[in-house]
Amino acid sequence: MALILPVKGISPSFGDNCFLAPNATIVGDVIMGNDCSVWFNAVVRGDVHKIRIGNKVNIQDGAVIHCTYQKAFTTIGNNVSIGHNALVHGCTLEDNVLVGMGAIVMDNAVVKSNSIIAAGAVVLENTVVESGCIYAGCPAKKVKEVNPEQFERLVKGIADNYLMYSSWLK
Repeated sequence: MALILPVKGISPSFGDNCFLAPNATIVGDVIMGNDCSVWFNAVVRGDVHKIRIGNKVNIQDGAVIHCTYQKAFTTIGNNVSIGHNALVHGCTLEDNVLVGMGAIVMDNAVVKSNSIIAAGAVVLENTVVESGCIYAGCPAKKVKEVNPEQFERLVKGIADNYLMYSSWLK
């Protein structure tokens, strides 16, 4: 069973049909919607500020979701995939976003809807990622717009697949 801990009397809460891997860690002020999954060795730490997660969000193996004390909380919209070993810290991810493997999204960044953060990209503090765009590099910059095939395969497809994968383990 996942490690679920209260912090200062506040416990995480989960919507319906969520999968939490046995070694996932979720602590503190975390509210998660329906159809979400937190995978092996992933950490969602709402100990120093709040974390709000929408519906159909997958937080893949080794990813870390955290905040900055009294400064930057984390908001994740609906239909979001956070890739293996990604770090999402004190920022906002709107709906229909893919954060690639090993990417970093820093405090007060805003990733607008229908966007992709490429694997290994570093989105610096206060960056606003344009809606419908792919950002890559260090620091992350716009490289192109998301085309319909990429949206279906990467943004929608990965989120749908992770909902299916989680059903295999329940």
